[in-house]
Formats: sequence, structure tokens, C-alpha cells
Amino acid sequence: MSTIGFLELPDADADARRIFDEDVEDLGFVMNVSRLWAYQPATMKGLFSLMRQASSPHGLDARLRAILVAACASAFGDSYCSLSWGRKLADVADERTASGVLRGEDTGLTEAERAMAGWARKVARDPNGTGPEDVRVLRDAGIDDDKIFAITVFVALRIAFATVNDALGVPPDSEYRTYAPRVVLDAVTYGRPFADEDAAR
Repeated sequence: MSTIGFLELPDADADARRIFDEDVEDLGFVMNVSRLWAYQPATMKGLFSLMRQASSPHGLDARLRAILVAACASAFGDSYCSLSWGRKLADVADERTASGVLRGEDTGLTEAERAMAGWARKVARDPNGTGPEDVRVLRDAGIDDDKIFAITVFVALRIAFATVNDALGVPPDSEYRTYAPRVVLDAVTYGRPFADEDAAR
């Protein structure tokens, strides 16, 4: 029986195969999360569309999105998105910055970026523990309320996506062993292991 995480591998319809083709075109392989979301490819597309809708009008470029996802994923303990977005952050910034954000050190970030990374971690760890003083840090860094709302929605949607993947046992793609920089791999010491590492336990 072929499985993806804890579930049987679903039959891929035309929508799922299009996602697989996009993965191969962009990355050279089909991501494990894409195989899982073949159960509901339209839902996955809709979720990503919501993320773009939340982020695009508010200046969340590739660097800022990578910072937010790396920060929230590491705080949330999600190895998959930490590896994927840590690699992306290394590409759009540098490896030291990516490693720093994953470790919670925020090396190489501007004041505004540090404030957003800190906020992403608070949202991931304890959304009920935030207060006006946390929002004040963002405002003091020059981030207006429209953007604060946008980054909060974006981070929450990323957490929702990661929650499904993690709860259903989807391991990081083995390709990240060579695809991600060594400093990113070394920083991700949490979450689900690669599939063969899990089998060896």
C-alpha cells in the first residue's frame, strides 16, 4: 500500500496532476505536501489564493514572506516549512539570515523585519497571549494597522496549512538534504524527521 504520511496515497485527478507538474517545473520533484493535498487540490489552491490575497496588496514581497514563514514555522515546530522557507530565505537574503531567523536570533534583519518576525512567533506560539504592547512594537517599527492585519492573516493561514501536514504525518522531502543549505539543515532540529530517519527509529 502506498502512503503519504498516515494516509493512503490518493488518486490524483487532473487538478492534482497540474500541481504535481508545477512542482516539477519549479523544483524538479513533486513535494510530499502536494501528494497529500491531492485529496483536495482545489482547497489547497484556494488556501494559497487567500494567502496571496492577504499579502500582495501590503508589500509582503518574497523576502518578507520568507521571514514570516520561517519565523512562524520554527516557533510552531514545523520542520517541513522551516526547511522549505529557510531555503527560500537563504536565496532571497543569505544563509546567515535564514539560519538566524530559524533559530530566533533574527540576524541580518531590519528593525521592521525583526518586529514582524517576533510577531509571527507570538501568533504561532500563543495567539491569546498577545497584547497592545506587542502591536505597539510593530507600530513603532513603522508598520501600520493595515499591514499588521495582513501579516497576521498570512501567518495564520500558513499555520493552518502546516497543521494539516504535520497532523497527518507528512515528512519533509528528502531532496532538502541537498536542496537546503547546511546552516538551514542544522537549524531545523524539531518537527517531523525525513521519512527514512523516522523509519530508522
